[in-house]
Amino acid sequence: MTLLAGYAPDGDSSGTVHLATLLARSSGEPLVICAVIPSPPPPGMARVDAEYHQQLRAEAEAALAKARADMPSDVDVTYVVHEAQSTSSGLLDLVHEHEAKMIVLDSSTAGVFGHVALGSVTSRLLHSSDVPVALAPRGFRTKPGEVVRRVTAAYSGTPDQDDLVLAAATVAARVDAGLRLAAFAVRANAQYTTTLGTEGDSPVISEWAEVVERETNAAFERVRALPEIPDVMESVISHGRNWAEALEGVEWDRGDVLTVGSSKAGPLARVFLGSRAAKIVRYSPVPVVVVPRSASTRIVDQAEAE
Repeated sequence: MTLLAGYAPDGDSSGTVHLATLLARSSGEPLVICAVIPSPPPPGMARVDAEYHQQLRAEAEAALAKARADMPSDVDVTYVVHEAQSTSSGLLDLVHEHEAKMIVLDSSTAGVFGHVALGSVTSRLLHSSDVPVALAPRGFRTKPGEVVRRVTAAYSGTPDQDDLVLAAATVAARVDAGLRLAAFAVRANAQYTTTLGTEGDSPVISEWAEVVERETNAAFERVRALPEIPDVMESVISHGRNWAEALEGVEWDRGDVLTVGSSKAGPLARVFLGSRAAKIVRYSPVPVVVVPRSASTRIVDQAEAE
C-alpha cells in the first residue's frame, strides 16, 4: 500500500510535498509523487501537437526533479509522469495501479493563505475518489523530521459518524498520535469554546453541548473496544458567529491533522462532501483528510480482524 501525491507539472506543489512527507513518515508507507499530463495526440495529428506534448513531458519531469531535490532522505519515494485524459482521472488510475490508500493534494493558489482551498481537480476528486483525500492548507510547510501528533475528527454526535471516529482512532493509534473529537457549530452573535463538561452560556448552547458530550463519551467507549487505541483521547466543542470563528475557537498545534467524513447523502464508495463538512474543510488551518464512508468501514473492519 502507498500514498499518492499529485504534483503540478509546473512545479508549484510545495504544500503537497510537505504534507505527503508528513503522512508518509508518520505511517511508514511508501510514497508515489506523480505529475499527470494530457495523453499524446492521435497518430497523424499535426507535428506541433506532438512537439507540445514532448514539451509538457519535459516540464513534468523537471518538476519531479525539483520535488526529488526537496525530498528528505527518510521517506521511500517513487516519481512518476502519467498520461491521462484529465488530471483527476489520471490520479484515480494511479490509485488503482499502485493500490494507494490515500491521495495527497495541495490547495488552490487562489485560496486564502493558511487555509484549505479547493481547486477544480480537488473538487472533482472529492466527488469521485474511493480513497481518502488529504488536502494541504495553502502555504503549508513542515519542519525536518516532523510527524503527525494528533488526529482530530470533526464530530457532530450523530450515529452515521461512528465509523469515522473508529477509523480516526485506528489511524491515530497506528501512528502513535492522540485522538481528539471536535464539534463545530455556527450560531449568530455568539462564540463559545469548551472542553466537555462545561456549561454553555445559553439554554440552546447548553442543550447542544450536553447532547454532544453524551454522544462523545459513548464514542470513546466504542474506541476503547478496538484492538489498539490512542494513548491520549480528548474532546472539544466550539461555535462562533461563522465557520471561521468556530474553527479558530479550537487550539491547533504543529502535527495536527483534521479528518472529515463524507455526506451520508452521497454515494457510499466515494467522498462527496456535505455543506457542513465543506465549510469545515474551507476554514481549517491544518491539513484535512476527507474520508469516504466506505474507506472508514474498511479501516475499522481491518483493525477488528487483526
